This record gives sequence, C-alpha cells and structure tokens, in this order.
Amino acid sequence: MRIFRRVLVTLVVVVLVAGIAGYWWQRPMVLTGTGYAAHNACAVEFVAGRDNAAADLPPNPLVPVLRTSTSENVTTASVLGALGKQRAFFTEGFGCAVAEQAPKLPEPTTVSAGANPFTDAAEPSESAEVEAALDVAFGTELNATDRSKLGTRAVLVIKDGELVAERYAEGFTKDTPQLGWSMSKSVTNLIVGRLVAQDVVTLDESELREEWDDDRRDITIRQLLNMTSGLEWDETYALNTAITRMLFMEPDMGSFVASFKSAHKPGTYLQYSSGSITLLCSVLAEMSGGANLPREQIFAPLGLSSAVMETDGSGTPVCSSYMWATPRDWAAVGQFALQGGAWNGKQLLPENWMAESTQAVDVKSHEDSPYASAWWPNEGPGGALEYADLPADAYFAQGHDGQRILVVPSEQLVVVRMGFSPGVDDIRTTKLTADLIEALG
Repeated sequence: MRIFRRVLVTLVVVVLVAGIAGYWWQRPMVLTGTGYAAHNACAVEFVAGRDNAAADLPPNPLVPVLRTSTSENVTTASVLGALGKQRAFFTEGFGCAVAEQAPKLPEPTTVSAGANPFTDAAEPSESAEVEAALDVAFGTELNATDRSKLGTRAVLVIKDGELVAERYAEGFTKDTPQLGWSMSKSVTNLIVGRLVAQDVVTLDESELREEWDDDRRDITIRQLLNMTSGLEWDETYALNTAITRMLFMEPDMGSFVASFKSAHKPGTYLQYSSGSITLLCSVLAEMSGGANLPREQIFAPLGLSSAVMETDGSGTPVCSSYMWATPRDWAAVGQFALQGGAWNGKQLLPENWMAESTQAVDVKSHEDSPYASAWWPNEGPGGALEYADLPADAYFAQGHDGQRILVVPSEQLVVVRMGFSPGVDDIRTTKLTADLIEALG
C-alpha cells in the first residue's frame, strides 16, 4: 500500500510539474490570445458601443476557453477565468490599452464634427443600379450562413464630393464606430504629410532612436512609411508572432519594434510590417502631440468626431492598427486623400503629397501586391494593374478582416467597405467599385 501511495504521489507530482512547465512554455501564446480578447471586449463595448464582443473574435483554438469580465473601465480576459490574465483599460478619447495598469494620458484634444460635411448629410436616395451593386456587396443572394461569412457591415459611397449611397448590416448604423485595423496606416501617411507641411519633420530624417548604434541609424521616416526599413518582422496573424506579441503583450510597442535587428539594408527591400508604422508613430508622437497626435493633425481639422486612435500602455498611439471611426468619418479620410489634402478651402498637405504617396515602391519585395507609402496602389512599378477592372489611378487603404477605402481620382469616387470577414478570399469590393463606376457614370 505504501509503495502504491508513493507511486501515486510521484505520478501526481510529475503531472503537476509537466502541466506547469507546459503552461509556461505555451504562456506567450496564451497571453496573445487573452490580450486580444481583453482589448476586443473593451473596445467593442466602450468605443463602438456594442454588447456583442464575441462576434468580433476570429477563429482560433483559445476562443472556446476565453473568459472576459468588465468592471468600470477595466476589462479582464483569461483562459477559464484563471490562466494568462490580461487587462485592457479604457480612457475616453483614447480607447483601450492592454497593460498592467492604465496609461497616463492627457486630456483628449477636442474634435468637433463641424468640419466634416458627411457627418450630418442626408440619407442618400439610390438608383436601382446602385442598389444592385450594394446587394452584391452585402451578399443578398447568399444563404444566411454564407452571407454571415461574407460579413459586410457597411458600404458608403462618395461621388463628386456627395454622399450617394449608404447601407448597414443589422446591428450597425451610421453612428457605429468600426475598427479599421491597417487602414490606420493610411491615416498615418496623412499625419506625416501634415507634419512635413508644418516643417516638423522631413521624410529623409534618420537617427530616429537613441539606442540604434548600427545600420539602423540610417533608417528614415520615408522608409518606415513605405515598409523598406529592413527591420526583421513577422506579420503572420497567429498566436505569439511578432505582430500579435506587439499588439497584445507589449506595453511599449515602439520600443519592442525598435529592438529588432536589421535583416536588409534600409531602402532595399519591401516587407509589409505593422511594426514599422507603430515605430514611426512613436517617433512622431515624441516630436509633436504625444497621444493627441492623430487628434491634433487629422481628426480635428477634418471633423472626425467619432474617431479614436487607441494607445499602447506607454500612451503612444498605435497608428498601425487601432483607429476606430464611423463609416462616414472613414469616408472623409478617403475624400481628403482624393482632394490631395485640401479641406474646407485650406491646403493641409504638401501639394504633391498624395500623388507621391500612391506611387508604388520599386525595390525587391516580399509582397505579391504593389505597395506605396502606407497606401496600396492599383498600378505596380512596371505598369501592371493589381485589379484590371479598376482604373490605373485607383488606390486603397485596407485592413484586417475586410476593411477598405477605395479611392478612384479619375472617377471622383470614394468607396468604404467595413466588415468582419476572416478567411474570406473575395470580399467583393473590386466588383462593387467597378459596378459603381458603371452605375454612376
């Protein structure tokens, strides 16, 4: 009996030790999952004003065991209420930050809707041809399961500066802020343009981090903006990759990215990197505006009263990924770009800023699609079109899970599509835009 008990105790100890060791081995993966869940639940409730945060969780192995709870302005997520606890803190004007404690943030710069002509624009009356184009974008011909998988939540169309079409999925309205994910990067392009126009920065400014004492000293603002910094990076959206660690585990995201070594000489290799834009925004925020940088430079001048650029735990705007806004405010971003940085009679960007920002980068590339300065151009360096059905001068802001702003200068057209479409290869925005060009003449 004693031998049996000893064996049993030994087995229990071995199992416990193995379990603890296994947890610590997998802990980074767990923390990226719980960090995502905490941020998502916090932002969906406090920024978007919705009560169905689970609807925005992408499929991954942790989803069935994730648990979230909210007390006042703090949302906690964990595995089964016990493991890998992460917290997200909400601050008015700055959204939710995943951190051990609430970031120290200033009073948010006031943003009035008065400068945005689309905020209170009348609901448009649509032609039958435009209605048909929107039907395809929302998948009205699909069964309920496939329509839900397509996941279109909003489509908004601006033609010749006027709101001409607008539709929302059930549970969403013109007043519901939606997360743009990497469309935030294109807004960062506009922020940089504003700072260049004010002589705060130059595109070829280098020596951006004090701790860089190697070839990273040569990295410029331009190279961070157009993804040619050469820094090591992994943009794979999976548990415990560089991008998910940055977004859901690191309190100071800029410093995290700055710690990566160079994989290529700056300016010679294009690799898409949310880290590059996150690092860039941390550099810019130190120069001007801090956490209020997006509010001062873009939100207030354009009247984006719904817009929130969330911060990390250090109080730095996460300009790569975390801008929320209503579709009407996202449309104003596209229209501002279309107008070359002119807004309400004032030229807010350098004269040729958008023309230069939407020219494809012509270097060796890791990407299959052409890329410019935080915008995706339709025309590549050699003249080939990414989308043959769209004009060569079209360019796009695009974000994770199916967010798009499509700008077509030759047609004076801006199309916004928002949704939740993980795993969907064709979110129908190319056809939507081509159909709208035909329908609107």
